[in-house]
Amino acid sequence: MFRNDEELERVKKGVHNMIERAQRLEGTCTGEHGVGHGKMKYLVNELGTGTLDVLRQIKRQVDPKNIMNPGKLVAVEYAK
Repeated sequence: MFRNDEELERVKKGVHNMIERAQRLEGTCTGEHGVGHGKMKYLVNELGTGTLDVLRQIKRQVDPKNIMNPGKLVAVEYAK
């Protein structure tokens, strides 16, 4: 928990450092409940762009209306 913007920035920096260290040690940025908006940016380093592109293609096929956890794991652009 944090009380102000300064503490929030310290928390963000701490989380960033933990994720980078975990990945250097062959760990993951994901957690027990998957990846949310805050950790998506770390997936490129962990999985690579090719793998993320495949995940996006699968997401479009399985969930064409983007109703299952939209914006989670991988951001997918849908035609409107």
